[in-house]
Amino acid sequence: MIARYAAIVAMALAAVVAFTPCSRAGLDAPSTRLESTLSRIQNHYRVTNSFHAKFTEQVTSPGGMKKDRTGSVYYLKPGRMRWEFAGPETETIVSDGVIVYSYEPDLNQVIETPVKQIIKSPSATAFLLGFGNLRTDFKASFTPSAPNDGLIHLTLVPKEGGNAAEVALDPKSLDLVMLDLTDAVGDRTSFRFTDWSDNPTLADSLFKFEVPSGADIVRTPGAS
Repeated sequence: MIARYAAIVAMALAAVVAFTPCSRAGLDAPSTRLESTLSRIQNHYRVTNSFHAKFTEQVTSPGGMKKDRTGSVYYLKPGRMRWEFAGPETETIVSDGVIVYSYEPDLNQVIETPVKQIIKSPSATAFLLGFGNLRTDFKASFTPSAPNDGLIHLTLVPKEGGNAAEVALDPKSLDLVMLDLTDAVGDRTSFRFTDWSDNPTLADSLFKFEVPSGADIVRTPGAS
C-alpha cells in the first residue's frame, strides 16, 4: 500500500507541472513537439515547490475487485507529502521527507517505512525527494490511442525500472486531471484530480505525524 502511493506521488511530480501548448509549427513534428513539451514540464517542475488537490480514487483488479474513495493530497519539497483518504477504509499517509507513516484507523496500526526503501527505482526516488530530470530519468511519449477528450495524454516509464504511469492534463487550465498506474499483478489505481493548486503555502504541521494513542507500530527494515 505505502509503496504504491509513494510511487504515485513520484510519478505525479513528473506530471503535475503545467506547460504551454506547442506552437502550430511544433505540431507538424511529433518528436519536436514532445521535446518542447518535456522541456516546459521540467522547467516548470523546478519552480513547483508545493501543491494541493482533491481527488477520487478507483482501484480495480483482474479478479473483479473494485474500491472507490475520495480525499486530498498535499506535497511540499523536499519529499514531504500527505494523502488523506475518506471512507470506506479511511487511511492517512504522511511523509516527513525521511519516514513515511501509513495509518489505518480500522486496524489502529501505523507502518513506518523509510522513504528510500519504498521507492525501488532510483529515478522515482529522485523525484519524490525533489530532484531528478524528466527527460533523462523517464521514457516519455504521447499516449497512443488516447481518448479524444481534449486532454493532453502522456505515458511515463522510469528508465531504471518500475511501473509506467499514464497522465492527462487540461490544456487550458494546465491542471493534472488524471493519473493511472498499473502494477505488476494487474491492479490498476486511477486518480481523477480537481481543485488543483500550485505552490500554495502549506503548514509544516501537515507533514508531521503523531502516533495515535494505543496504536500498534510496525517498523520496516531501515526505519528508526
